[in-house]
Amino acid sequence: MENILYVLPAFGVLGLLFVAWKSAWVSKQDAGTDKMKKIAGHIAEGAMAFLKAEYKILAIFVVCVALLLGVTANSETSSPLVAVSFVIGAFTSALAGFIGMRVATKANVRTTQAARTSLGRALEVAFTGGSVMGMGVVGLGVLGLSLLLIVYSNVFGFETQAQVNQVLTIVTGFSFGASSIALFARVGGGIYTKAADVGADLVGKVEAGIPEDHPLNPATIADNVGDNVGDVAGMGADLFESYVGSIVGSMVLGAAFMVDGFADQFNGLSAVLLPLVLAAVGIVMSFIGTFFVKVKEGGDPQKALNTGEFVSSAMMIVASYFIITWMLPAEWTYNDLLV
Repeated sequence: MENILYVLPAFGVLGLLFVAWKSAWVSKQDAGTDKMKKIAGHIAEGAMAFLKAEYKILAIFVVCVALLLGVTANSETSSPLVAVSFVIGAFTSALAGFIGMRVATKANVRTTQAARTSLGRALEVAFTGGSVMGMGVVGLGVLGLSLLLIVYSNVFGFETQAQVNQVLTIVTGFSFGASSIALFARVGGGIYTKAADVGADLVGKVEAGIPEDHPLNPATIADNVGDNVGDVAGMGADLFESYVGSIVGSMVLGAAFMVDGFADQFNGLSAVLLPLVLAAVGIVMSFIGTFFVKVKEGGDPQKALNTGEFVSSAMMIVASYFIITWMLPAEWTYNDLLV
């Protein structure tokens, strides 16, 4: 049963396969008129240019911090490999934001075109574009964490509490790397978003006397670029670090229960592995929930979104009950050493 750790990367791969599948589907949808394609092309080009410039600077920051972590790491309780975890966490966080932005720049104009003929079709395109980033976040998170745990558990061991604590300390670098990218991507993209928004208002409404979002307003391009890099790419990195951080934090708390009297079929590791198992199963439940987001013509899009959310949540609650019952002992004794 302790080999369950080796199964978890498959769930992350499943999430990334969903990303590839739905991204290809969005790309095949009608992008509208030549004018719509031209404007959307400018927005996509601007978003990519901003992200490329931002990631160049962040790459320097990541390398410098990784070197500091590697040099200052305590070999007894940690390892210089924490720097590797940091770099991988930063890379996957940036990748999550990049995936979301790429599909968003495609889905935006295609949603507009779909809305010209059908509300249901517009919701389908918009929701699919959003689900790509969501599944990319969880897929990369589960895949990255599970692979790092497999590698480090084989290098340092995963039997005693000291070994588990050391492995988790090194894996924490993954969460730290994700947080560092999210900090700058969210703030940097947000600043650009607001600056472009204000610029569009001033140039369009005040100076030229045209609407803020009018195609003749050049600042409209910058405004939409800001929405993509801040509210999509930045948000993707932000969600990724929150997702990974909550899993790692729960695993660290679970390690506290590796004490005498806590015996299970996972060599005492059930409380450590449980958060990652729940996250992996959550990918499957989210995948199923996407098929319930449907709206008929004249229907309520919010109701369709709620249906998908409630269905996946209900299934996850049921699955969590059985997983927790299966993995955790019915009872155990915890002796607080501080008392």
